Amino acid sequence: MDSDAIQDGFLGQRVVIIPKQTRKELKSNVLTAPFYITDIGRYPKAIHHLKERRKGCNQYIFIYCTSGRGWVKIKGERITISPNEFIIIEKNTPHQYGASEKDPWTILWMHYTGHLSDALFERYNEMNQTVHEVPFLNERIKVFDQIFEVLAENYRAKDLEYACLLSLNFMSSFIFNKVDKHSHNFKKNNLVQDIINFLNQNMDKTLKSDDLAHKFHYSVSHILSTFKKNTGYPLFQFFNMKKIQKACEYLNYTDLSIKEISFKLGYQDPLYFSRVFKGQMGVSPRQYRAEQFD
Repeated sequence: MDSDAIQDGFLGQRVVIIPKQTRKELKSNVLTAPFYITDIGRYPKAIHHLKERRKGCNQYIFIYCTSGRGWVKIKGERITISPNEFIIIEKNTPHQYGASEKDPWTILWMHYTGHLSDALFERYNEMNQTVHEVPFLNERIKVFDQIFEVLAENYRAKDLEYACLLSLNFMSSFIFNKVDKHSHNFKKNNLVQDIINFLNQNMDKTLKSDDLAHKFHYSVSHILSTFKKNTGYPLFQFFNMKKIQKACEYLNYTDLSIKEISFKLGYQDPLYFSRVFKGQMGVSPRQYRAEQFD
């Protein structure tokens, strides 16, 4: 049987529990079925907070500590939760959690489900640790408050859809926090950004590795490895992708012939250009242009 050490709640607590009928509507709605909230709340300075679910919960449980400290016990392991750390408890997993007696936590929490929730938990698990730290961002708190207010005010279909889509974005900002950090670092990598600018300015050329090494005064191996590490793509594959993107722009917004576009993008053989285009876009340049005006 589940137990909760606090029966009357906490001073300033805010909780919304979605009614059973509304949950059924969320499950059957094509926009909310992938990911929807069943319960959401904020517990400020949750003194003596203690929760035990001996059979687990039917939904995933997300807990984010904004101040103070607490703990979670899963599969016999007791884990401390500190400020700016979060944890996701897998559905149907027995667990306990509670606040520190000396410095009780303030937490934002939500229960969620939907057919995307399992895949999201797999991504969370890939980080190879149970508790994860994220930088404090006031925008996250604002988004949580926005989700809460929408769910607290009414259960109209469009409002529920908005809240669920917003909550998926909110959860993603935690689970994919390292991706966000990587993207930020990418923007700060001057070498990679300079290479991309150079590629964009030389779409009409057939560049070689030595050209880039001479331009940026780094070894070929350093340039190629740094570029792939920061973008996820080999440099010349990226360059070809940018060329085909530019080709789509020409096909959409100009009357240039396919031969002229080929030459503008450094392909001296229009037939080869067409093969490369089809390899990336799935149709020939001629078919692509025709489809834009169907």
